[in-house]
Amino acid sequence: MSGHRPEVADVIRNYGAAYRERYRPSQEQRRVLTDLAQCRTPARGGHLKQCDRCGHEVPVYNSCRNRHCPKCQGAARASWLEARQQELLDVEYFHVVFTLPHELAPLALQNRRIVYGMFFRAVSETLLTLGRDPKNLGAEIACLVILHTWGQNLHHHPHLHCVVPGGGLSSDQKRWVSCRNGFFLPVRVLSRLFRGKFLAELQKAWEHSQLVFHGKLRELEHPKAWEAWLEPLRNKYWVVYAKPPFGGPEQVLKYLARYTHRVAISNQRLDSLDDGKVTFRYKHYAHSNAQRTMSLDAVEFLRRFLLHVLPRGFMRVRYYGFLANRHRAQKLQQARRLLSDETSSSETEPSTPESPSPQAEPADELELCPRCKKGRLHVIARIGAPLDRPQEPWSFDSS
Repeated sequence: MSGHRPEVADVIRNYGAAYRERYRPSQEQRRVLTDLAQCRTPARGGHLKQCDRCGHEVPVYNSCRNRHCPKCQGAARASWLEARQQELLDVEYFHVVFTLPHELAPLALQNRRIVYGMFFRAVSETLLTLGRDPKNLGAEIACLVILHTWGQNLHHHPHLHCVVPGGGLSSDQKRWVSCRNGFFLPVRVLSRLFRGKFLAELQKAWEHSQLVFHGKLRELEHPKAWEAWLEPLRNKYWVVYAKPPFGGPEQVLKYLARYTHRVAISNQRLDSLDDGKVTFRYKHYAHSNAQRTMSLDAVEFLRRFLLHVLPRGFMRVRYYGFLANRHRAQKLQQARRLLSDETSSSETEPSTPESPSPQAEPADELELCPRCKKGRLHVIARIGAPLDRPQEPWSFDSS
C-alpha cells in the first residue's frame, strides 16, 4: 500500500476476512465492517457528474452514514453544532471528565448497554445532586455528556466528557445562580459520590441477574467472588478530572466540534499499511502529549477498533438538568431572560455565539470541475449499486 495514505476501510478490505476467522464479531461489528468497507465505493451506488465546459465526468458514490465511520462524521457534526449554537448561554462553561476504573473495563465490554447506561446515570445524578446541594451551588444545573470508550492507542478506556454551564436556575426558577469564578464543584466530592452511585447501580444489576459473565469473569456469578472483586473498587479513588473552564460559548463550540462526533481513530492518524502492519500516530499523555507512532498487526488493529462499536440505538451524547429534552426550550428561555436581566437592562436579546464550523459554500463553488477549473459539474445520471455486490466486502483486495 506504499504511495497511498491508508484508511480504516483499507484495513477492513484487506484484513477483515482474517479478523473474522480469528474472532467472532457481533452483529453490530459485522455491520460496521460492511458499511466502512463499502463507504463511497460503487457498492453503495451514487451519481455521475459531468463538466459543462470540458465534458469531464466524475463519479460520486454514496457514503455509509455509519456513526463509527471516520469519513461520515463531518456533515453530521455540522448539523448537530448548528443546533447546539442556539442552546449556549453567555456564561463560563466547565469541562469535567469521569473515568471508569480499568478493573471495570472487561465487565463493560461484556455488558456494553447496561454498564454504559449506568455510567451515564451515575455521572448525571452526581452532577445534578451536588449542583442542587446548598453547600455547593443550590441550583438546577445542566450538562451535556459525551461517551468516549477509547484511549489514543485504541485500548478500551471508557470515560465521559461533561460540558457544564457555570451556574443554574434557583429552586423557584426566578434567579440565575452563578458558580464562583473559575470553580465549579469540588473534584474529590464528585469522585466519591460518583463511585457510590455507580457501585450501587452495579450491585442492583448483579442482584437482578442483569449482567452476563464470560471467560475469566464467569466466577463473578458467585456471591463471594463478586464481593471480593467489588471490595477494592469501593476503596480506591475514581478519577474525576476538572479541566480549566472555557472562556465562553465560542470556545465551547470549538471543543464540541472536536469531541462529539469523534470515532475511535481518524484516517488522518494512519501512516502506513504494509506487510500486515498498521502504523498510526498517537499522543503519549505520560510524556507531555508527545507524538509517537505505534505499529500493530492489522487484525489486532481491527480488534481494537471494533471494541468501540456501540450497541444499536445507544445514544452516546445525552443532556440532563435544564437541558433535558422534555423542557429544554422553556428553561433555556428562562435562563436567558434571567441572565439578560442580570447583565444589562439595555440588552433586549442575548448575543448568539458564532459557530466555528465553516459556512457552507455556494453550490456552484462546490461543483467546480477538478480538471479544467472553470466549468461546473452537473448530475447527468444515477449510478445504481450492483445487484451482485459481495455480502462480505472485506473478502477482496482493493489496494
